[in-house]
Amino acid sequence: MAKAKTIYVCTDCGGQAHKWQGQCPHCQVWNTLVESVAEPVVASANRYSLIAETGQLQRLSEVEANEESRISSGIAEFDRVLGGGLVPGAVILIGGDPGIGKSTLLLQSLATIGAAHKVLYISGEESPQQIALRARRLTVDSAEMQILPETSLGKIQAVIQAEKPEIAVIDSIQTLYSELLTSAPGSVAQVRECAAQLTRLAKSTATTIIFVGHVTKEGTLAGPRVLEHMVDTVLYFEGDTHSSFRLIRAFKNRFGAVNELGVFAMTDKGLKGVANPSALFLSQHDTEVAGSCVLVTQEGTRPLLVEVQALVDAAHAPNPRRLSVGLEQNRLALLLAVLHRHSGIACYDQDVFVNAVGGVRITEPAADLAVLMAVVSSLKNKPLPKKLVVFGEVGLAGEVRPVQRGQERLKEAAKLGFTHALVPHANQPRQAIDGLKVIAVRRIEDAVLHFRDGF
Repeated sequence: MAKAKTIYVCTDCGGQAHKWQGQCPHCQVWNTLVESVAEPVVASANRYSLIAETGQLQRLSEVEANEESRISSGIAEFDRVLGGGLVPGAVILIGGDPGIGKSTLLLQSLATIGAAHKVLYISGEESPQQIALRARRLTVDSAEMQILPETSLGKIQAVIQAEKPEIAVIDSIQTLYSELLTSAPGSVAQVRECAAQLTRLAKSTATTIIFVGHVTKEGTLAGPRVLEHMVDTVLYFEGDTHSSFRLIRAFKNRFGAVNELGVFAMTDKGLKGVANPSALFLSQHDTEVAGSCVLVTQEGTRPLLVEVQALVDAAHAPNPRRLSVGLEQNRLALLLAVLHRHSGIACYDQDVFVNAVGGVRITEPAADLAVLMAVVSSLKNKPLPKKLVVFGEVGLAGEVRPVQRGQERLKEAAKLGFTHALVPHANQPRQAIDGLKVIAVRRIEDAVLHFRDGF
């Protein structure tokens, strides 16, 4: 028997090489080539086509674009991340750490949708008995839910075409295999082939298909990067498995806002949406404490209040430590340099630790001013006012730059009972907000002066 030909496939771009090398010759990324078996050439020319086999030339203005009604998932926070619900024919990819709650959320959602729509749960990892036990534990109504324990792509396609469900869940895409390929399930070729065929099926039958995806140890979705380009929506499950709170963030969405955030609480009856997520990220201090500052961040279309904590302590080593949890660490070093240069407050002999309460990750630069105020508060051991919120981007020249949706952030702070706000001058509202005193600053030294004077 002839020995199978070995090739090396890039997990990022899917490019192939005949021998292993440290850097992919196609996308120039390091350590992404994995050994695989060369696949036979398939005769079908449009095997990866995601649309109809034949098309016709037409003008864009003549195309009828009707807004199709969305299907509610039955969970308000899930609908928010999706952009209002499930779109017929859409393909959604949801990934997260093992045990984070992906299968639980989708089982709850399908049970609710199944009361009015035809749904199908395809499991490649669990037996029907295991799924039934979870449904019983969650006390969901599974009377109308159909399940299929199968990993063969051909059989799954045949069932979807015969049953014509409106919603189908594939748990997970890494367990499927196509008979056309000889490589093992979960390989780059298998994941790409199965995703392409199912995406084409979703577009032709108007079936909404949800893929559950595994993640690597780096936290990215396993499989080729082209998988994220094929689908319409990419969702990531975030959160500490030791905490009861879970976050779903949209990184790509053709039918809604990107970076939208859904907040859930894990209970013994499954995942429950949190109506007021700002309360989760605010610590309940009996008195004012130094080093604590409340930030109004923007996650998609939702303003969110998060407490930023800083601890500044004398360094006992030649190299002071700079550690941040939930915030970018390089950004912290940059902000400390700006604080020293433009306000004369030095931290070069201090260890600086910054934390975003509740396990949330903040990526927008609007947190700059809140981080610096928390650092100054901890260094001087003087607490900020308890009902003060802060937001603003800080530039290298010491200026406090405006951020987007400033009016919405201030209204959210006023709604939750905050009385003072330290904001960039360009975000100062034109009309006064009831119960909220807005302090507008142009430079970081102005903010430090307000802190010294007690606001």
